Amino acid sequence: NTLIIFLVLMDSTLQTPMYVFLGNLSFLEVWYTTVTVPKLLATCLSKVVTISVSGCITQFYFFFSLGATECILLAVMSYDRYVAICSPLHYSLLMNSQICLKFSAGTWTAGFIAPLVPTILISLLNFCGPQKINHFFCDSDPIFRLSCSDTFFSEALSYTFSSAVILSSFLLTMFSYGNIVATVIRLSSRETRKKTFSTCASHLTVVTIYYGTIIFAYVRPPAKYNFTIGKVVSVFYCVVTPLVNPLIYTLRNQEVKNSFRKILVQKALLFTRKVDKV
Repeated sequence: NTLIIFLVLMDSTLQTPMYVFLGNLSFLEVWYTTVTVPKLLATCLSKVVTISVSGCITQFYFFFSLGATECILLAVMSYDRYVAICSPLHYSLLMNSQICLKFSAGTWTAGFIAPLVPTILISLLNFCGPQKINHFFCDSDPIFRLSCSDTFFSEALSYTFSSAVILSSFLLTMFSYGNIVATVIRLSSRETRKKTFSTCASHLTVVTIYYGTIIFAYVRPPAKYNFTIGKVVSVFYCVVTPLVNPLIYTLRNQEVKNSFRKILVQKALLFTRKVDKV
């Protein structure tokens, strides 16, 4: 993820909307994993791992803020591909640098606003009992199970917010890719169809893995939550997806690989010149 951010910042040829959004996604993934993975590793290495109530609620807020941001960002990235492929003549008008920056800023703003109300409601709950979270991070359902307050309203609101964000961004993403597929099928050139599908294949792979797991985890009635299955599924969207995202985007993208080679050559030449001067 850090490598992708570095390449987008250093190579002017990658400073297009598609790669600006990719840089945003990589930056997001760095923080998304930072919220949960260090505590997960500490849990694996130590028999007793504690977290304060305020720390747990803070982790909850940032995890769901970054998760909502990723949902919206994936929808924006699919819209970018939709405009580029379905309306190529209008692409520079519909997705210029100013609009791209507005999309990026709007994505982060909306993502961090979405879980604000559920987080405030959770912070008002009373917690009692064993106070042992049946999870490797502070997910919504394990937190609700620890409360001795009436959690019906908080659970219903959290379920509504998460379902609205996930399903709206998922449907928008599928609409964009549905139109892309229909447009590509109509293309006369086989080589063009192959190139276009190759461009979108990496995006579609990420979307399938991420949305598939979070829909399974959060778009369902709270009463049907299974903690064992929930923890297994959580590993996919907490750890596996952020791990494979940069690999998918770099290994399947020729422009990123070319940029990496170019910067390596430039740095090597610069180093050689410095050595010659010495």
